[in-house]
Amino acid sequence: MVETAHHNHQAPPGHGHGHGHGAPPPPPVVAPPLGAARGPFYPPAEQLLQLHYCIHSNPSWVQTAVLGFQHYIVMLGTTVMIATALVPRMGGSPGDKARVIQSLLFMSGVNTLLQTWFGTRLPTVMGPSFSYIISVLAIINDLFDSDFQDDHERFTHTMRAIQGSLIVSSFLNIILGYSNAWGKLTRHFGPIVLVPAVCVVGLGLFSRGFPQLANCVEIGLLMLILLVISQQYLQRLHPIAQPMLERYALLLCVAIVWAFAAILTVAGAYKNVKQQTKISCRTDRSFLLSSAPWIKIPYPFQWGTPIFRASHVFGMMGAALVSSAESTGTFYAAARLSGATSPPGHVLSRSIGLQGIGQLLEGIFGAVVGTTGSVENVGLLGLTRVGSRRVVQISTGFMIFFSIFGKFGAFFASIPLPIFAAIYCILYGIVAATGISLIQFTNNNSLRNIYVLGVSLFMGISIPQYFISNTNAAGHGPVRTKGGWFNDILNTIFSSPPTVALIVGTLLDNTLEARHAVEERGLPWMVPFHHRKGDSRNEEFYSYPLRISEYIPTRFL
Repeated sequence: MVETAHHNHQAPPGHGHGHGHGAPPPPPVVAPPLGAARGPFYPPAEQLLQLHYCIHSNPSWVQTAVLGFQHYIVMLGTTVMIATALVPRMGGSPGDKARVIQSLLFMSGVNTLLQTWFGTRLPTVMGPSFSYIISVLAIINDLFDSDFQDDHERFTHTMRAIQGSLIVSSFLNIILGYSNAWGKLTRHFGPIVLVPAVCVVGLGLFSRGFPQLANCVEIGLLMLILLVISQQYLQRLHPIAQPMLERYALLLCVAIVWAFAAILTVAGAYKNVKQQTKISCRTDRSFLLSSAPWIKIPYPFQWGTPIFRASHVFGMMGAALVSSAESTGTFYAAARLSGATSPPGHVLSRSIGLQGIGQLLEGIFGAVVGTTGSVENVGLLGLTRVGSRRVVQISTGFMIFFSIFGKFGAFFASIPLPIFAAIYCILYGIVAATGISLIQFTNNNSLRNIYVLGVSLFMGISIPQYFISNTNAAGHGPVRTKGGWFNDILNTIFSSPPTVALIVGTLLDNTLEARHAVEERGLPWMVPFHHRKGDSRNEEFYSYPLRISEYIPTRFL
């Protein structure tokens, strides 16, 4: 609380302080804020001022290309993790795994380009989503006992079933987005709701950090330590080194540790170790380089005619809904780390609609899962302090190129996963801290706010942890009724930290003394961004390129 005292007592004429007759009274003395003697006061800031490049400022073309390649490397880890987890369960060979990775990369590139042009227009990479894993595992398990001539036939049949469920369930996001239903829902997301939601977008992925790193600690821990030292400490040794290491240290560290892992592999360091250690540490265990085709362009229905089954579709609808919630949290973090203002409701709505169109294309082109906003790539914006939209658009060129020229893509896909896990330890943490920074627009000293934040944050981590830890290898979670599709929907929703945090936070913040705590909740800051023309900067950051908006109906803008 700031206390201000005004001292306007005037001395009698001819007395005190050396003032003569008619002398003006001394100026009022304003007491400093409580605690000012112990440090400065930092006012809330809507935009981060320490970014080198914001959303519509661009580095040189050479720097843009290198930074775009860095975004490609960062998103590659999740792509390989998902293909590694699913393809062997479907009966796929290393060659099938290579084609799945190519399809995922191709669709990530296409969807990222669409989002940066016609969606949120934020520098957000659209990468494969783990939220679809439970639904895909349910399809795999459902077809496991079917009779097939060989594993390859089982793999293609499963892919066709996944294609069909992705195609039909995509219409859920299309309807939610282009009907503006999602935009109206986001008007209930005040800062108190967004803090835990954006925070667990990063924290909720902790299992992909150090637990994955520890699978090969001599490589993963080396990568983590080297990245922190080179990117944060060595850059301060010389002014010339600062911009270079700050932006490109991640690529340098990946190259060094990857080479170190290759040397250990060739030297025979992993000959007499457990099979899991070989898979995690060796650079030649993925078999992607030998099995990937030189040139292969993903094309519609490459696995065959899609198979439509109602139970699969309903389960996938839960995953589509979860991917929308996760993307929303990621978009708020991306806006903060790219120097843009908070995304308006209509922008979020059209982005979710476009995400649905992207999922429709993924079903047509045979991707194994749908896409969502890539959390690690948003963290990379904060790590490099480059929030340029053009950099992310250039990264799509690398995704599409390496998806077509399979041998080159497989070369980078053979990077050991513990190296990616070390990177994620840093990047996920940056996104989590970005969510925490939104608390500056609320009353931090309100016990009501502390209650809502604490419960939302804790439940957003605790409930998904329970669901994930009680989900078996076949994808069966704690909810086990006679309706398999119903089980898949609930298990998918409550296994997602951002979705749970949004549900709990929205309910509490909008029902607990909501009308009497409007200012405490930070709504005066948030409300202008909910409307199309609520803030003059909305048009600057989120308008369509060129003059496209003139040809699009207003309700779709």
